[in-house]
Amino acid sequence: MAAGIAALVLAYVLSQFFRAFLAVLAPVLEAELGAGPGDLALASGIWFLVFALMQVPVGEALDRWGPRRSAAWLLALGGGGGAAAFALASAPWHVTAAMALIGAGCSPVLMAAYLIFARGFAPARFAGLAGMVVGLGSLGNLLSAAPLALAVEAMGWRAALWALSAASLAVAALLGAVVRDPPPPPAPEGPRGSVLDLVRVGALWPVLLMMLAGYGPAAGLRGLWAGPWAAEMHGADAAAIGWVTLAMGLAMVAGSFAYGGAERLFGSRKAPVLGGNALVLAALLALAARPDMPLVWGTACLAMAGFFGAAFPLIMAHGRAFVPPHLTGRGVTLVNLFGIGGAGLLQVLSRPVHAWGADPAAAYRGLFAFFALVVAGGLGAYLFARDRTD
Repeated sequence: MAAGIAALVLAYVLSQFFRAFLAVLAPVLEAELGAGPGDLALASGIWFLVFALMQVPVGEALDRWGPRRSAAWLLALGGGGGAAAFALASAPWHVTAAMALIGAGCSPVLMAAYLIFARGFAPARFAGLAGMVVGLGSLGNLLSAAPLALAVEAMGWRAALWALSAASLAVAALLGAVVRDPPPPPAPEGPRGSVLDLVRVGALWPVLLMMLAGYGPAAGLRGLWAGPWAAEMHGADAAAIGWVTLAMGLAMVAGSFAYGGAERLFGSRKAPVLGGNALVLAALLALAARPDMPLVWGTACLAMAGFFGAAFPLIMAHGRAFVPPHLTGRGVTLVNLFGIGGAGLLQVLSRPVHAWGADPAAAYRGLFAFFALVVAGGLGAYLFARDRTD
């Protein structure tokens, strides 16, 4: 099982890379394809939306056919094929179509690991294991920052995308070879149930709304807007953008590990999520008040939002605690749908919000205020969540 989990972590590194790498490619894609910030906001949002829409069939596939086949085939077809299509792009809409394919390819990877944890380990270990995978997988965030900028400078962006296509195919083959499906849970009496049964669980809804509001802003800023903000407000070049996004990526890695152990430290899942996202709100409000603050202070605020906005594994553990064992695959993918789908929706909506600004300062003031409003709404809903630990 250890080899399979390691392979899934490697696949999740690719997933994290793909969801964040457009921020670094923004200058070269605008220069060569005419893809501006709005085009990239749409492409990135489509990645998240397709990823989210895939969660319902992925949940069915995980429960019926297991994580090995589900993850291997989708990563090969979507990840490998989508990266190849990206390398051949000659217009902004080609980038959007390629990102849709890549989103479908990455959609089962993390949930495959979570299904193995839910069925193969004690429930109390779920949050820590989930945080470990997200933390290690977030190395993809780091690779999509300064290292990607250096690779693009050395070999060009098209060659880099061909290399990513080959890497996706290789990792998919590894998944097929080493991942082992966990034993299925005991069959329930009566009908097996569906995701509709989970939607009727009232205790899940505050958690689902917090997942939407807690993951979307940090993912949107790191994957899309951090680069354009540094370029438009401070004239940062590709190398400087790489360092800004690297700082936020490192903070998100550290935050994932911190939240993975927060349940034991606080004896609660709800308290650290509430407190951490309140600090995310503070960072976003500071950026909204002064979008033209010095680059180093703005980067610090983005890193703060990244660290405390990395509550994904703990919110996932909170939601999974309300899911019956025979619906685990559907349960974790439903929670993930709100996280990834929320990120995609927010990125699509952020495009007109940014465009409404009369100048760059006004555009980013509105953008940061928009994300702050979303986090505030999620916190308001989560206040009514029932705390639950294993």
